[in-house]
Amino acid sequence: MDITDTRSKPAGGRGAIAAALNAFRRQEIPAKVIGSFLKNNKVHGGFDCPGCAFPDKDGRPLVDSCEQGQKAVAWEMTRKAAGGAFFDGKTPEELQALSDLELEFEGRLTTPVLYERASNRYRAIDWDQALGIAARELRALPAQAVAFYASGRSSNEAAFLWQLLARSYGSPHLPDSSNFCHEPSGYALKQSVGIGKGTCQLDDFDHAELFLVIGQNPASNHPRMMAALHAARQRGATILALNPIGERGFRNFSDPKNVSELLGNRGIAVANAIYPVRIGGDLAALQGVMKALFEDEAARPGHVLDHEFMGEHCEGLDTLRSQIEALGWSDIEEESGLSIPQLREIATQYARSKATMLCWCMGLTQHPRAVATIQQVVNLALLRGNVGKKGAGLMPVRGHSNVQGDRTMGATSQVSTRWLDNQAACFPGIRLCRDHGRDAAGVIGGLFEGSMQALLSLGGNFGVAAPDAPRVLDALSKCRFTLHIATKLNRTHCHPGAIGLVLPTLGRSDQDLSGGRAQSVSTEDTSSTVRASRGTQRPISDRQRSEPVIVAQLAQAIGHTTAVPWQALADDYDRIRDAIEQCQHGVTEGFDAYSERLRENGRFRLPNAAAERRFSTPSRRARFIGAPLRGETPLTRARQQFGDAVLALMTIRAHDQFNTTVYSNDDRYRDVAGDRRVLFVNPEDMAARNLLDGDRVDIEAVIDDGIDRCVRAFTVRGFDIARGCVAAYFPEASGLVPASHYSADTHTPIYKEVPVRINRC
Repeated sequence: MDITDTRSKPAGGRGAIAAALNAFRRQEIPAKVIGSFLKNNKVHGGFDCPGCAFPDKDGRPLVDSCEQGQKAVAWEMTRKAAGGAFFDGKTPEELQALSDLELEFEGRLTTPVLYERASNRYRAIDWDQALGIAARELRALPAQAVAFYASGRSSNEAAFLWQLLARSYGSPHLPDSSNFCHEPSGYALKQSVGIGKGTCQLDDFDHAELFLVIGQNPASNHPRMMAALHAARQRGATILALNPIGERGFRNFSDPKNVSELLGNRGIAVANAIYPVRIGGDLAALQGVMKALFEDEAARPGHVLDHEFMGEHCEGLDTLRSQIEALGWSDIEEESGLSIPQLREIATQYARSKATMLCWCMGLTQHPRAVATIQQVVNLALLRGNVGKKGAGLMPVRGHSNVQGDRTMGATSQVSTRWLDNQAACFPGIRLCRDHGRDAAGVIGGLFEGSMQALLSLGGNFGVAAPDAPRVLDALSKCRFTLHIATKLNRTHCHPGAIGLVLPTLGRSDQDLSGGRAQSVSTEDTSSTVRASRGTQRPISDRQRSEPVIVAQLAQAIGHTTAVPWQALADDYDRIRDAIEQCQHGVTEGFDAYSERLRENGRFRLPNAAAERRFSTPSRRARFIGAPLRGETPLTRARQQFGDAVLALMTIRAHDQFNTTVYSNDDRYRDVAGDRRVLFVNPEDMAARNLLDGDRVDIEAVIDDGIDRCVRAFTVRGFDIARGCVAAYFPEASGLVPASHYSADTHTPIYKEVPVRINRC
């Protein structure tokens, strides 16, 4: 099927290069363009991209970065500074009046900043004052009322110290950014194959015959993955996309490193076909594909499913098959939004492929039934043995560059007893809180009810990343104490507690000379590869400190944890890695000789038992796990009450955006300029509501929790999106996402499946 969109400029290509260069120009660092290109994602003498977690290429390619990564680097390497003169005398209301874009454009934070409710003003302070205030506040608060949030952009070393600080202080509450994104992936994979990580490596892209890309828009969110898919398509692989939106990247993409495409300003259709699954319909679509496979197997016994693999490695097949065979095709069509011929077409392609990669992102994870849906992805993979062989496997593509590493370092609210025991042995005399703590949902609930009195953040933009963002930001401003370790100003910093601190830290691209020596940190990507990262640019201010140093100095200031040699760890990050190595014994394989291997090779891959067909489930076998075709969700309840007036809203990122960081008000791949308050609607749904392009509408969430949620004056745009579905940008629409409803088992917000009604302004 030829789906190339020749009417528009290709995604990637010239536009990507121009946009990256423009980002450097806007951030006033043109001289550093070439240097950063050559150092970004280089393991020897370079730094890990502060953008996404997609794996780096082996060897030494001249350039291994993308448009989004270069924008992230430009924002970090800027010489613009938000210093004391910017903050002194300002009120929270003055900062809140600035747009997200304006806040980012103030530049790098260069001095500790204090807010006090008594004066309702911010002011610059020195480090001794900042640490003294933090110690005073934390000593006065009950430890169980304090949460320590970890963003996925921190390093392994910082994350390890952060969780050690929290638990030695007495708090088990370690929410992390994975709570907002891929938590269902880890949970589902752990239940099905025994490990909460994907099973693929980057070189599997070179050997796969088929890719199923489900609930993902890699052209905007993971452009380096798009380049890998582009190369796979050119060598003859088949790529099938299941997505409610027909994204331009799938229809017309040009790899910026492809000279002929660059010169001709033309691209190729990376996807062979796009299947417009309805929002919330992926589970049904996957079960429809499996039903077609079972029917084909019945007609051609032994020629469709991998019985040898399943017999040796799996359990639960008969139960799954009985459940799937009992499903009616009409019910599957209704739930998925796809036709029987479309589902059979996917099954036929899948049955032909000898090696299939199944890739997904937050289009699957941020739903009420996310865990069950991802378990159907695993079921599909197991039916044909697509786990543990070259060119095949399960690939949850993570966003934040070290969100996976943070988890491996224990920066999460529930860890194993062995992990805690190892830390106690590593630091004799330490007292650790061993309780299970609150995840992000629990912390948000505590903020609403007033039991959580303080939030400390190692990076991130917690109040904006959270569901019910306006309510969360308001709750933060009512708590006692907030502390943020950050490179740049963001909206959460504008909603401090009664006492608020913002502490300036070095970024991934900054030279770190802590302890009087050049330090390196490490991260873990989505393929479980741990790599070294060493900053290259001179810091913009000598008042910025590294994350490990700030965390260690906070711990020293509090004074509760004298069993830990905080200063020695801050002076030599090898000592942190030695402690991590000791604490990982019996917890995570592969950290032996941690520092030595990073120095010698720059990277190493952690063993992945499932990728070796060793399944760490109770039975030591991979598990087929079924799920009902239908389930009760906020969307189904809303439609039962209001019928077709209810649409399913998914929040999305613009192309000129990474997570909560907005680079401009444009979206090049959706032909939007200067406006982020946009609602994308199927033209037939527009006609049914007598709406035209450019009309303005209010969007009302239809949630049964007694809270009114509405965002106003959004511009309607007709778009290639499944019937009954709409999309709007995050975070502009995040106020519609309820904090009262989450994915089953994991408490991940339902950013991708919010029932809404729209009304003309």
